[in-house]
Amino acid sequence: MSLKYTLHRFRWIKALFSPFKPFKISFYAGKTQVGIPYFYPRKWVKYTDADAIKASVEHKANKDKVQVSDKQLFEMYKKYNKAVPLKIGFSYCSLGWKTKWTDTDFKYEWNPVFSFVFFGYQIALTFYSPYRSHYWEAWLYYEYATDKTKSKHERIEQCRKEHSQTWTVAGGEIDYYEYILKPKYLK
Repeated sequence: MSLKYTLHRFRWIKALFSPFKPFKISFYAGKTQVGIPYFYPRKWVKYTDADAIKASVEHKANKDKVQVSDKQLFEMYKKYNKAVPLKIGFSYCSLGWKTKWTDTDFKYEWNPVFSFVFFGYQIALTFYSPYRSHYWEAWLYYEYATDKTKSKHERIEQCRKEHSQTWTVAGGEIDYYEYILKPKYLK
């Protein structure tokens, strides 16, 4: 893994030095139950000969016309990997997000998590905001879609104009920027 890729995975830490309020950290210790993000901590291992044989047999049973030999199937599956639960070790997942319809339509998916597993027990640190998608999507817009030649105040103005966090709810409207920005960046 390149250093550039590794640093990019930790880019969400920059939220601490931005106009956004600091995110929070939740601590968990107990039986393994915090996902990274969808699965329990795991590692990838090569298929054993037994795994490759089993997969080859299942492959042939599920195909009407197999055009490859048993040896070819075995060699193909021998190159596969499978996920196994982590017994001892560290796991990490970065902030989960994607763009949906445009390059600036950011969608939050999951929080960053650090995890240490030891024989069925886990210590996990989850970095989150109580305003989840409002916080992370606004920060992503600030980080990736605003003009970095401008001041932080000007970039926040751009965020508020182009990436509104005003939501209509029963009884009125809520502007989530009021909850996610540091006081000095509010109008």
